[in-house]
Amino acid sequence: MSRHLCRTSGLLAGALGLSLIAGSLAQADETRIRFQLDWRFEGPSAPFLMAVERGYFAEEGLNVQIDSGSGSAGAINRVASGAYEMGFGDLNALVEFLAENPGSPGIQGVYVVYDGTPATVFARKDRGIESVEDLAGRSLAAPAFDTGYRAWGIFAAANDIEADAVEWQNVDPTLRETLLVRGDVDAITGFYFTSLLNLEGRGMGEEELTILPFPDYGVPLYGNAIIASEAFSEENPEAVEGFLRAFNRALAETLADPEAAIDYVRSRDSLIDVEMETRRLKLAIDSVIDTEDARAHGAGAVDETRLREAIQLVADAYDLPEIPEPEHVFTSRFLPPQEERMIFPESGE
Repeated sequence: MSRHLCRTSGLLAGALGLSLIAGSLAQADETRIRFQLDWRFEGPSAPFLMAVERGYFAEEGLNVQIDSGSGSAGAINRVASGAYEMGFGDLNALVEFLAENPGSPGIQGVYVVYDGTPATVFARKDRGIESVEDLAGRSLAAPAFDTGYRAWGIFAAANDIEADAVEWQNVDPTLRETLLVRGDVDAITGFYFTSLLNLEGRGMGEEELTILPFPDYGVPLYGNAIIASEAFSEENPEAVEGFLRAFNRALAETLADPEAAIDYVRSRDSLIDVEMETRRLKLAIDSVIDTEDARAHGAGAVDETRLREAIQLVADAYDLPEIPEPEHVFTSRFLPPQEERMIFPESGE
């Protein structure tokens, strides 16, 4: 080999070595966050995945790993165990966890994504069910962990019907919608943007259903929130703040263009039904994300009076051994400023 080629090869090798060292140092400076979703990669997970793919987390000095989940309880338990630093789960399930595990590592909500619970009653119109009152004496089905099942007492009290006026069946989540379609039960409870699409997929359209979303019928519960380990938050407050800034940015872009946002879900799971997941995302936005309260206070925040009321309602309905203090359930200290969270498009856009 000529002396010129040797020198050129040496320079290239040196440059490559410096590049690798610089990359390693940059990666070492990043804070790693393992994030557990509540469910599969579906429409509502779009802003989380977008923030990864567009580099919003990386710009905040974060190396974020997003994993699919199997329910809110699982996400909460995994954050509590230290397997994940942050996650996404039902704030009501978090209230229950904190009440039943007072000595466990602390977990807090840090950004409310679903300003209202997605819990909804779906009833058969052909059974003469047109209103809440018509549910008395009927049969309802849901898994025992379903928010609508657990919070049925809150829904019943808000609408002046007896909680025990209905007959409940604890069923496997995969059978819930099938039972309603077959007519084995009169109604079910489930997340609005999940059960509605499942029912339609089984041949039962909206025109055949009486749909009663909990938030529309006097139930002030919050829904899913970004949660974080208190130990991690205390050691890495800038990382939690950066995560929420990046997510808030991605959520704003998701609200502005849900169709484009679904591309990030498809990039993570190429087998999704793009049309269905786009509709699921839009249903989630319209029903529990883009709400009057969220528009008034900014995405991510809570109203303290409402939060305290919601905690008390959950404690009573779930028969919890104690009532967690609101500051143990949710903290606003890591949220971006309110003006940065006023991210909802103008009506009609």
